[in-house]
Amino acid sequence: MKILFAASECAPFFKTGGLGDVAAALPKELAQRGVDCRVVLPYYGTMPQQYKEQCEDLFYFYVQVGWRRQYCGVKQLQLNGVTYYFIDNLYYFDRDGLYGYFDDGERFAFFQMALIEMMERIDFIPDILHVNDYHTAMVPFLLKEKYRWINAYQGIRTVLTIHNIEFQGYYSPSILWDLFGMGAERYEDGTIRMGDVVNFMKAGILYADRVNTVSPSYAEEIKTPEFGKGLDAILRMESGKLSGIVNGIDYDINNPMTDPILHANYSSDDLSGKAANKAALQEALHLPVRSDVPLFGVVSRLTYQKGFHLLIEELHHLLKYDVQIVVLGTGDPTFEQTFKYFEGAYPDKFSAQIQFDVKLAQRIYSGSDAFIMPSAFEPCGLSQMIAMRYGTLPIVHEIGGLKDTVRPFNPITGEGTGFGFNEFSSYQLMEALKKAIQLYESSSPAWERLMREAMAEDFSWQTASNAYMTLYESIFN
Repeated sequence: MKILFAASECAPFFKTGGLGDVAAALPKELAQRGVDCRVVLPYYGTMPQQYKEQCEDLFYFYVQVGWRRQYCGVKQLQLNGVTYYFIDNLYYFDRDGLYGYFDDGERFAFFQMALIEMMERIDFIPDILHVNDYHTAMVPFLLKEKYRWINAYQGIRTVLTIHNIEFQGYYSPSILWDLFGMGAERYEDGTIRMGDVVNFMKAGILYADRVNTVSPSYAEEIKTPEFGKGLDAILRMESGKLSGIVNGIDYDINNPMTDPILHANYSSDDLSGKAANKAALQEALHLPVRSDVPLFGVVSRLTYQKGFHLLIEELHHLLKYDVQIVVLGTGDPTFEQTFKYFEGAYPDKFSAQIQFDVKLAQRIYSGSDAFIMPSAFEPCGLSQMIAMRYGTLPIVHEIGGLKDTVRPFNPITGEGTGFGFNEFSSYQLMEALKKAIQLYESSSPAWERLMREAMAEDFSWQTASNAYMTLYESIFN
């Protein structure tokens, strides 16, 4: 099977979120299974120099973006058994960031047409063209409407993965003729129209052969008005081709037995190293070094979507208990300032690290006892899986991928991999936190049992890739 994976970002070249992790991990795992999986990406100017130097210039051609004749260079790089193609155009992609520009519609219209027109030129016609989020969601539509005359493309089947339905790609209908060089028929008959704009995501949902999201619960949630962001009716209509597959995490990078960032390595059979990591983290953040106090960690963007207003509402209450909390992240300035206030008010209990620090994040995952993740919605989430990999018990709002990956502690059976709450309120978050505190203080054996259960969960990409292979094969059966 030949697969072309199209995305707007991919680690380690450039990423802003979970899409970048998936675009790195899934093709690598598929390649290890013997699948000819290749990846096509924009050639952003922010790519680290070490990877730029490894790129080979293959050729260039021109793409008609409406009336514009735009240069398209194609570069190639081999990494981890995967072939990466980069679409090069300085005007569109040599910028400080990846997204958020006034001409994003034009930038990704060019990218989508360029990757389609590239396929014949590199002599790689995939069986599956796997597109991701709105930046590439028009590709299934373009293959069937604009490029249907190309015989070599007739057998291509398409998969659209929705990583976050919040971002759909809304643009004026003029984008069809002004950028894509097409007529307005599919807009005028309502197919790709949402209100009075073209909706890239809607086009992808309707035209792709399969649509999936990054967790089964999120696949169900987005069929409701509360989570569907206006596309719930379309997703209900297309529910026969909609499914959910939980993302994996990289088990090579996130491995407490080998992680070089940690103060001490450990495993579920020997947890002594985890205690050493906790002490090292407390010392580094100038918190009292105590093994008897539960240490709660947060590694996240500090936004309302991540639910941190709930935590802030309860912080004075929570900090009356004998606990420690460390927060790492950046985001809403109000949240940043509030967390810094609590650090000043409770210097022996609270540490606010308002920064982005990959190494400190790993130390928090490994050194904390519990991990707070009260997201309002979470298509999949990776942090809770990383935390469990390191034996740190997540405390989560039971929604989306958090519901699918964390088994709340059952006081009757003593089983679970974390703690959960259903109602999205500060009160229910506090109740879950209190359950964690009570268990930590009352029963070390019970807590260690949960740690070992969490560490035994399989969130590897090997498992996730099995589900994707089943999804791909279902298109041809």
